[in-house]
Amino acid sequence: MPEWPLTLDLAALAASGWRPTPFRQFILKIHSRCDLACTYCYMYEMADQSWRSQPLRMAPDVVTAVAARIAEHVRAHDLPSVELILHGGEPLLVSPEEIERLVGTVRDAVEADVAVTAQTNGVRLDRTYLSLFDRLGIGVGVSLDGDRQAHDRSRTTADGRGSYHKVAAGLRLLAEPPFERLFRGLLCIVDLRNDPTETYRALLGFGPPTIDFLLPHGTWAQPPPGLGRDDGATPYADWLIEIFDQWYAAPARPANVRLFDEIIYLLVGGASASEQIGLSPTAMVVVETDGTIEQSDILKSAYEGAPLTGLHVSRDSFDDALRLPGIAARQIGWDALSDTCRACEVARVCGGGHYAHRYRPGSGFRNPSVYCADLLRLITHVANTIKRDLMALQKDFR
Repeated sequence: MPEWPLTLDLAALAASGWRPTPFRQFILKIHSRCDLACTYCYMYEMADQSWRSQPLRMAPDVVTAVAARIAEHVRAHDLPSVELILHGGEPLLVSPEEIERLVGTVRDAVEADVAVTAQTNGVRLDRTYLSLFDRLGIGVGVSLDGDRQAHDRSRTTADGRGSYHKVAAGLRLLAEPPFERLFRGLLCIVDLRNDPTETYRALLGFGPPTIDFLLPHGTWAQPPPGLGRDDGATPYADWLIEIFDQWYAAPARPANVRLFDEIIYLLVGGASASEQIGLSPTAMVVVETDGTIEQSDILKSAYEGAPLTGLHVSRDSFDDALRLPGIAARQIGWDALSDTCRACEVARVCGGGHYAHRYRPGSGFRNPSVYCADLLRLITHVANTIKRDLMALQKDFR
């Protein structure tokens, strides 16, 4: 029997007045391999192993087709701007000359502002790449898991050598003029073995404008480290709360922490801009090196073929992807939640958690997140902290 969302009735959704949200973020897998072998990587270490059959690089004819399809989508929906994210694998395995041609091809084709960001592991980040990014206005996000010990625990080369020293060198260059304007932030995977306070301070040491703490990807079939026991423990919430309390109490916050900012914004009635929480429609799509159009590549953590759409930029439009149940499921918000989630007091903030983390064989993605208990504890803690301060302010004004 098909798992949800394959049973989603798109005709009924359309009849009810729902319309898909156009894509505004295009993630291009410009290189399918990586020069690191991170132990938690959803691309190479989890259920889907389709990377093995992908070409190494995105060929020029595929780039041209992608650019034409983005331009088509922009015209069809009258979009004033879109975002291009250079991803992999590791995007800096592609030469500076190839990156310049790719970005130029897309910008020449698209009649809208095209903001470009490269998400890199930082190992190859040097003056040559940074000079190119400075000239083209390409933002840079870097993955870093804390200090040397924390980072090298999981982010090593295939032969086990640590990568921290190279990443740190790249980040020091990124902090120098004129490159500092390119720095978009640090991405850190939560590792329960690493001390949260030490991790947070190590990240702040590089002066990031934003820190993204991401929960390691997992599902009910393959729970993340430390989960899978029905003992009421919330290790990930506990880890994040230790950082939140320091971040929130700081007289001048040295960096935005995206997860905390999003939770606070949602608690006061705002809309989310992250896949991790909230009910905002997802407006991103992935193009693999061979030109196949896919859903979020994080779905590779669920099962073999989970992100597949059957579409290709040479013959299919991005609007064709918008008409697929898997894409619609990540855009319908409340209607995609399980009954358990809808009955929860923090449902509109949590939003069921990351879509990929809801997967359970047999019922598909219509389940609470495998991080359900952690999300409830974290959001409740943030809400109680804000409520306490608002009540104190109210007393001051009496």
